[in-house]
Amino acid sequence: MHVPDGFIDAPVSVAAGVAAAGAVAVSLRGARRELEDSAAPLAGLVAAFIFAVQMLNFPVAAGTSGHLLGGALAAILVGPYTGVLCVSVVLLMQGVLFADGGLTALGVNVMNMAVVTVVVAYAVFRGLVKVLPKTRRSVTAAAFTGALLSVPGAAVMFTLFYAVGGTTDVPLGKVFTAMVGVHVLIGIGEAVITAATVGAVLAVRPDLVHGARGLSTPLKLRVGGELVDAPAAAAPVAPVAGPRSTRPVWITGLVTALVLAGFVSYYASASPDGLEKVAADKGIDRNERGHAAAGSPLADYSVKDVPDTRLSGGLAGVIGVGATVAVGTGIFWMVRRRRADELTATSTSVAG
Repeated sequence: MHVPDGFIDAPVSVAAGVAAAGAVAVSLRGARRELEDSAAPLAGLVAAFIFAVQMLNFPVAAGTSGHLLGGALAAILVGPYTGVLCVSVVLLMQGVLFADGGLTALGVNVMNMAVVTVVVAYAVFRGLVKVLPKTRRSVTAAAFTGALLSVPGAAVMFTLFYAVGGTTDVPLGKVFTAMVGVHVLIGIGEAVITAATVGAVLAVRPDLVHGARGLSTPLKLRVGGELVDAPAAAAPVAPVAGPRSTRPVWITGLVTALVLAGFVSYYASASPDGLEKVAADKGIDRNERGHAAAGSPLADYSVKDVPDTRLSGGLAGVIGVGATVAVGTGIFWMVRRRRADELTATSTSVAG
């Protein structure tokens, strides 16, 4: 759903850019509370993983494909504020390096694919988690539902942008029906990928899933035919071990992202994604402008002057994963460092 330049007029694009900048600023502040010491590199990894999976377009209808948007996955794994930043980093890398998503439309894309998807997905997720049994299966089911609804939510947001700033004269009803219809189907793929990824992390390190914090189920014992809570274990006398290392998870996630972007992406669907298909069918793309970064050495996810298509695309994917994890981790580390400095300053002033 990367909106190119020319779909939305300049005033609305500027307004969207201002709104996106405000959302990112709020998210930077909120992420300070979400990012623990081990979370900054994991947040960078989540951004890189989303970048990789977005290269894997899957067929959803005749001549149409879809790809992960990632807002639901990021919000559930690392928190909603950090999730907005994760997807925004991905969109920035794609727009600047790969000419994917217009630069003047960056604000529109951040609002559609980062802010709306996170808000819708996390609101649905938290609502379901509160009413469902506090189990890992419930977390996965809530993640599935939140992700499913987040994609048509983004389609509705695009329709609103088009309603006030569309550069072509296409009936709004047709745009709404086509966009929501195809993105409901894409939402199913989004939900499957999100639930599978969240479930996999829950299976090995539930402590790393932001949305699963505080949801551990107490151990039950059967006494006289009834299930009762087991008594709390006595506090250990010996010192307990420190926090578990996140290095194995980080390495596994990075290798997975590199394989997906560098190898599996070659087999992705070549059909246009939902927005491209709707734009072509309805005439929304009549005023589309060329991308300002079309001359980039990595434009269209291929490395310039590498003639072999498979090798060119694979190298571009690997470079993209590396750049995203580096930029994302750097940003999240600085956010976490700012929070640590604030806490140190506060404790010093109190002690003084």
